[in-house]
Amino acid sequence: MSDAPRRRSGGRAARQAARAESAADAVHPYLVRDIPPFEVVDEEGLALIEHNADTILEEVGIDFRDHPGSLELLKAAGAEVDGERVRFPRGMCREIVTTSAPATFTHHARNPQRSVQVGGNATVFVPAYGSPFVHDLDQGRRYATLEDFHNFVKLAYQSRHMHLSGGTVCEPVDIPVAKRHLDMVYAHLRYSDKPFMGSVTSGQRAQDSVDLAGLVVGEDFVTSNTVMTSLINASSPMAWDSTMLDATEVYARNMQAVVISPFILAGAMAPVTVAGVAAQTLAEALAGMTFVQLVRPGAPMVFGSFASSMSMQTGAPTFGTPEPALVLFIVGALARRLGVPFRSGGNLCASKVPDAQAASESMATLMPALMAGVNFMLHSAGWLEGGLAMGYEKFVMDADQCGLMSKLVAGVDLSENGQAMDAVREVGPGQHFLGTAHTYANFETAFARSEVANNDSFEQWDEEGRLDAAQRANGIWKRMLADYAEPGLDESIDEALTDFIARRKADLPDGIA
Repeated sequence: MSDAPRRRSGGRAARQAARAESAADAVHPYLVRDIPPFEVVDEEGLALIEHNADTILEEVGIDFRDHPGSLELLKAAGAEVDGERVRFPRGMCREIVTTSAPATFTHHARNPQRSVQVGGNATVFVPAYGSPFVHDLDQGRRYATLEDFHNFVKLAYQSRHMHLSGGTVCEPVDIPVAKRHLDMVYAHLRYSDKPFMGSVTSGQRAQDSVDLAGLVVGEDFVTSNTVMTSLINASSPMAWDSTMLDATEVYARNMQAVVISPFILAGAMAPVTVAGVAAQTLAEALAGMTFVQLVRPGAPMVFGSFASSMSMQTGAPTFGTPEPALVLFIVGALARRLGVPFRSGGNLCASKVPDAQAASESMATLMPALMAGVNFMLHSAGWLEGGLAMGYEKFVMDADQCGLMSKLVAGVDLSENGQAMDAVREVGPGQHFLGTAHTYANFETAFARSEVANNDSFEQWDEEGRLDAAQRANGIWKRMLADYAEPGLDESIDEALTDFIARRKADLPDGIA
């Protein structure tokens, strides 16, 4: 080990930079899973939950509110329509979904090297979504602005562990509601070349998203390829509203993917039991997915689940508890039985700041989602305060954990190198492995390395300022933004985008509607 001092002479910063560069070279646009999903319910149990979901669809029904077009489609396909209540013959929804919906699809990015697979053995990490507030250690909690939105798109673009730049990563409340979707989609198209999510707050805003994407990658390409995925939430319990249905119809008609995802707070919007939540989730999702396939057979979609428990004392949502994790395992299995991709949340917490509660609750939601076989993990980074705040430090800490998980889902290397028998033979009893050829050949990639955690001695940690994880993350996001460089967008395309946005904004009100 005579050359050890020479390796140390580069300094800690140099070693970190070298490791980061080496890791960046190995980054894949999405994770490929080599571990099987964990199952908590056997085939008999899953069949029972499917039977109960069919009972809900057949006997109770699902409301399709203020949307005559969906009622006409569903009635023509064989459903019973009574006002806005739709009841489905047993097995109807399952047959339509399993015979029409794709099991996997490619989510194209404007940079083809960033395109991802959704479904199958692929997992993609997507930032948190929809927060009206942002939080950082310097300024605390405050309303989000367009500058914050730009920052998080840039951070997602910079992060090696986020596969999409996201959707409504935070609500830019300094822009009128009717106009802000234009600024958000533009930010995704200009400041990142990763895949992104479109607007869902009205059918017209969905169409604007499609039109803006068409200006970048071509209208013909958009209508036959998926260039955005969008979050469509049911109005649980057992209802779909016109806003979501309008957006769904636009995206499905244009071959853009939708995440059909009941948003359930168990005890308020669904029963308090795991099996009850799972059956209602499946029923609501099947109704929505059936509508998608009737609009355009073969349109890509994802079966999503967002189920949270609640405090029975206060009514507040809780995160990191066992029951929603069990729901995730079941819904993941149900999605595989239907042959469609599976979405869940991840790194969720109720904590107001990036503290120990945030870390523990986040890990208690990240791990079950991964082990359940998640394909599309929304809210992978940044979620604070039950989704009300998007945290700068939390984004960095969550993304770091996502990066570490890439090693877990890759499974166990059983190649000759992975078995390491040459190293065992070389060392023998009573010696160490530090100087073996096998260790030298593998030391850069043997173990996943956290970009946030500190593993130095107490003395070195003390000398460098006694920073905790959130303080280290504070410095990391600032360096990431300082180092950000735009991916580049053709000037004529940028002009077409800004012209389209200017014309649309001239037609839209400045109010809060």
